[in-house]
Amino acid sequence: MTDRDAAPADVVVERGETADAEAVADCWVALARDQQAYGSRLYADRNRSAAREAALRHAVTGGLFVARRAEDERPADSDDGEGDVLGFVTASPASGEFVEADERGAVRNLYVRAAERGRGIGTALLAAAEAHLEAQGVAVVSLEVMAGNEAARRFYRRHGYADHRMELRKPVGDR
Repeated sequence: MTDRDAAPADVVVERGETADAEAVADCWVALARDQQAYGSRLYADRNRSAAREAALRHAVTGGLFVARRAEDERPADSDDGEGDVLGFVTASPASGEFVEADERGAVRNLYVRAAERGRGIGTALLAAAEAHLEAQGVAVVSLEVMAGNEAARRFYRRHGYADHRMELRKPVGDR
């Protein structure tokens, strides 16, 4: 991780734990709501339990990273830290039914709370996910972004990601 990839001084990015699952699920719901503006068809609230379960799985396998206020920046009445999650990302080696030329890892669900964006937290989360995948032996990292979310696409391009595959959709019966 370079200085450019470091979180702001008042934020730490660390491996998420199972105790973070509720806060991560809350963030995931906010992410899903945000993505509806770009055409996502995922239900936010109805998928909360699935998001929580995914967070738990990633916490157990080491692929969940959370950004939270540094210990000395937390309010005195802070609970056990679960409520202070500012953002999260999940990452894991990709597996599919076909063998690929390069071992691939996937970054999924990078999210930073709206009030905290533009401070380098997303960059620090992405760097943590990439370092985790590199340690897992992957050679290529992939991720998905909504086609209409130009701000997210710019963010990923700044970090070296380029278009690779495009998904096309059409409603059934739309002839």
